[in-house]
Amino acid sequence: MNSDSGPRGGDAARVTLWPEGFRAAVALTFDVDAESVMLASDPSLAQRTSLMSHQRYGPQTGLPRILRLLAEHGIRATFFVPGYTAEQHPGPIQAIRDAGHEIGHHGYLHELLTGTDEATEREYLERGLQALDQVTGVRPIGYRAPWWETTDRTLGLLVEYGFRFDSSMFDADLPYVRELPGGPITEIPVSWALDDWEKYAFWPGVTGTGTIERPSLVAEHWWEEVLAYAEEGACCVITMHPFLSGRPARARALGWLVEKISQHGEIWLAPMCEIADRAMAARAAAPGANYVKMPVQPKGSKS
Repeated sequence: MNSDSGPRGGDAARVTLWPEGFRAAVALTFDVDAESVMLASDPSLAQRTSLMSHQRYGPQTGLPRILRLLAEHGIRATFFVPGYTAEQHPGPIQAIRDAGHEIGHHGYLHELLTGTDEATEREYLERGLQALDQVTGVRPIGYRAPWWETTDRTLGLLVEYGFRFDSSMFDADLPYVRELPGGPITEIPVSWALDDWEKYAFWPGVTGTGTIERPSLVAEHWWEEVLAYAEEGACCVITMHPFLSGRPARARALGWLVEKISQHGEIWLAPMCEIADRAMAARAAAPGANYVKMPVQPKGSKS
């Protein structure tokens, strides 16, 4: 990919991107990693019973609290679910579906894609799709790479498997459409500054520094980010994990943030599927304004 192949985010894109009356968008997204994120990094961690219970807090306790919060505010969110999580916790994942939220693909066992070959990456995609289908009957249209790490073939595979959007890149403040040889796909970029892992995650010898942020400070930080995105007419993607943000004080702080966003009046709170649809429609209405074409890989080059 050429380094300058990303979107320019010009005024033409902003004019048609958001629904009438809104100047910016916020997507609340949740990665329901549960045990998978730990097992992917080190399978032997399965023997650490307390650590596994820390991860199970997500689907067992944090997720129901988050679903209640979203229902109270009448908001639809996007939940990225590893296939393994769906198999191990079918009830909570079905509850996401039954509450009307979007379910996206997040690998099978939260596998890191870097260093894999095409056959392995296909396997992760297919196993994740199969698990989500068996547990929820959902065929996701959205994808988020575990650890936000993609390969040079990921987007092409997503198009081949029928995905309509990805949320793994960092190169823009607006969603944009990439045109690949197999067809278009919308990218909805993210930011580490808007990820709760950097604020809350800690387990001795496994992750984190031991500094755990106060929830009210996190909410205030994110509100500052949201306001800046709104001034730019941009799209702010907040990434959370139920085993982290589902804790009582953190969920309460999230509720405060949701109220601030809702009261703003010009910020559209929407699931990622709806944001992706708006981006694709904007591109169709003004070709080139919110659109980028991926270069075709030369024949004989390694994928």
